[in-house]
Amino acid sequence: MIKMSVYYPANGGSKFDHDYYRTRHMPLIQERLGDACLRYEIEKGLAGREPGSAPEFVAACHIYSPTLGIFQEAFGPHRAEIVADVANYTDIAPIVQSAKSLQGSGASARQA
Repeated sequence: MIKMSVYYPANGGSKFDHDYYRTRHMPLIQERLGDACLRYEIEKGLAGREPGSAPEFVAACHIYSPTLGIFQEAFGPHRAEIVADVANYTDIAPIVQSAKSLQGSGASARQA
């Protein structure tokens, strides 16, 4: 399984509409990716390393897919639409990373 992560740096722009991201953008991605999106998670930054410090990222999402190839094949035809929707919730240039899930704990890790 792979995890496609998108991070939005706190110092990267002036706006981020968490409600739009949660209710419109991520459901759009899930709909377009279909079975290539096993699940997704959304994060809203609360704090940094030190107590009372600002978060490094205002938001992040993690999309889980069976393989990188499956993700890319499903995402490709919808790339332009998904990228165009970004302007509806932020002016922050995101940081994107693909990673292979290696190990976890709990019930879901035992099933993998």
